[in-house]
Amino acid sequence: MPHPVLYRKRIIPDECVELKDDIILSYDKERIITKWNALKPKKDLHHGYSCYFLKEGYKISKFYREDNSLMYHYCDIITHEFLPEENKLIVTDLLADVIIYPDGFVKVVDLDEMVPALDCGGISLEHLKCALLSCSQLLEIIYSGKLQELTKYIEAFED
Repeated sequence: MPHPVLYRKRIIPDECVELKDDIILSYDKERIITKWNALKPKKDLHHGYSCYFLKEGYKISKFYREDNSLMYHYCDIITHEFLPEENKLIVTDLLADVIIYPDGFVKVVDLDEMVPALDCGGISLEHLKCALLSCSQLLEIIYSGKLQELTKYIEAFED
């Protein structure tokens, strides 16, 4: 199966960007694994790996510094749309994120953005419900100590 062209769609700000520099390491209908360099390099973030769990509605990423030390796992709550005629996969970030630091501390962020996004029509009520359910399911996995069951897909490809 040929790899689709990946796009990242954001609600806040409203943008859709082709991830033309991401390298797709593995692709099937359930998961996509990518390797990437930061689109907009930050002080610490340099590169990483991501695994899109398409059916579950989240993307697990490992964020690395330039020296290849792990910053943290960053989990986006997502939905996706595949346009077969263009072989295009648009992954929409549904705002809620979960960060897992190397010491095990877990932080849920950006929930406050969901209400204004709903109010202005940037996110539908259906997508808001899906986002909350996906976030809850992801947190259950993390809190039960089973994050490794998700990160193993990335770790199989790490240099």
